[in-house]
Amino acid sequence: MDAWLIVIIAIIVAALIVFVVQRVVLAHRRRVSAGLEELVGRTAEVDIALEPKGVVFVEGERWTAISEGGRVARGEEVIITRVEGLKLYVTKKEKGGK
Repeated sequence: MDAWLIVIIAIIVAALIVFVVQRVVLAHRRRVSAGLEELVGRTAEVDIALEPKGVVFVEGERWTAISEGGRVARGEEVIITRVEGLKLYVTKKEKGGK
């Protein structure tokens, strides 16, 4: 009986080690998606009208934004074109759903 218990525990420990190693390898292969550069090209919703400066929501966060194409009303969507410091530069999203 003791031999079977040792075998079962060894199998469980081996399975756990394989699982952990697999997760570590997957984590190292995953592309890093952090940093302000990752915001370029994303869609944001205008919270405070851009005239040309205002506030937008991006991924649940409020950002100061400057419109590069004139006034944008509250509730409209914009595309982030560049990031400088903590300011986003945006253009109005086209109606075609681009």
